[in-house]
Amino acid sequence: MVTLQENAVKFNNNLIDSHDGGRLSSDSGLILIDELMDAFQFTQLSKKIVRFNDSRKYWTHTNHKLLKQLVLQIVAGYNTDSAANILQHDPVLQTLSTDEPLASQSSISRFYDRVVVETILTLQVLNQDLIDKARLVRNDTNMIIDLDSTHSDTFGHQEQTAYNAHYGTNGYHPLVAFDGLTGDFLKAKLRSGNQYTSNGVKEFLEPLLEHYNQPIPTTDILVRGDSGFATPDVYDLCDLYENQYVIRLKANRNLYRLAEEFVFYDNHHPWDEKEVYYHSVSYQAASWFKPRRVCIRSTREVGELLFKHSFIVTNFSENISAKRVFETYNKRGSMENYIKEAKNSFFFDKTDSPRFIENEARMMISLLAYNLVNFLRTLCFKPKSKGLQVDTIRFRLFKVAGKLVSTARQMYLKLSISHVYQREFYAVFRKIQRIRQYI
Repeated sequence: MVTLQENAVKFNNNLIDSHDGGRLSSDSGLILIDELMDAFQFTQLSKKIVRFNDSRKYWTHTNHKLLKQLVLQIVAGYNTDSAANILQHDPVLQTLSTDEPLASQSSISRFYDRVVVETILTLQVLNQDLIDKARLVRNDTNMIIDLDSTHSDTFGHQEQTAYNAHYGTNGYHPLVAFDGLTGDFLKAKLRSGNQYTSNGVKEFLEPLLEHYNQPIPTTDILVRGDSGFATPDVYDLCDLYENQYVIRLKANRNLYRLAEEFVFYDNHHPWDEKEVYYHSVSYQAASWFKPRRVCIRSTREVGELLFKHSFIVTNFSENISAKRVFETYNKRGSMENYIKEAKNSFFFDKTDSPRFIENEARMMISLLAYNLVNFLRTLCFKPKSKGLQVDTIRFRLFKVAGKLVSTARQMYLKLSISHVYQREFYAVFRKIQRIRQYI
């Protein structure tokens, strides 16, 4: 526990503040997440699926309870393992832990020592099972797999850290995939910092297509990515599974020549107006085994002389206009917001461990925490509130003062009577409990 201090405030000479108010919790709203985890059978699934290299003969904390504690800490907004030294005394978190005491920072450090490659693979299986349950409740029949890569800074001599010229710093270069329709974090793979964007994308994407092409429920899949994923590995894989794709192409001399064939100038050209034209051509690059449809957008700004051209390769039929193809691609801008939220609010880019595999485990636990909050947002919030950022959700629903009162037969969690968002809190609580009938 921290040392108790008393401080006299200046605005009121009769007021003294100190952290000795008793066994109160500032995170009582986490019962919503714990109720959701129970509805999704998180603990049962983690025990069944996730594997660790655990040779301990005696223990106080099981790996699966440590996993749950870490997820709850991240959901609550605590980004350091050392926060557990105080949180282990939180009466509400202790109640959520039920039959085991909460772990300290040293126990969490030893937890990461038991992580192996199989642990990472099984954490991904756990994540996929949770998403399947959420999709069944939402009755999702469409999915947009948004591919991207991002950067995680490193600060020391972590394994496989390397300089990335694009970001201009040392770190890791993880590969990520989100559902562009729901915001679900589908998958992540930690890579060395010097890996090119599309390195390993086939091995990364194929299990997703294999899984979501199964009837759970039947899903129409679109794969979307920027020019870093303009590789035959992606096109051929989508063709194999009969899924659609929309991938931006890097411009080259041949594409520019094709685009310029659609541009016309005359003596009465409207130079004082912006011009945007859309076209489609059949094009085959040297690395492609067959021609593919390439959509072209030619844009000339007011006062400019030349057109600028953008290119997208797709297997959409000609019935879908080139303009519609570009509109579909442009919606992937939300992907950047998903990545930003995963980093800023769930500490997805946290790299505190010296071992590469431990940092990947941290990344996967952040992914699980992100998805649980996203399930809460998409399944239990009113339509006008589904766009709330996680910091707002924490402020409104999780960061609630509460006191745990125990009797011989019952426990009562008494939340602050001054909680402004009480109505929203209990509306979400009721919706979580209704989820159980679908799972």
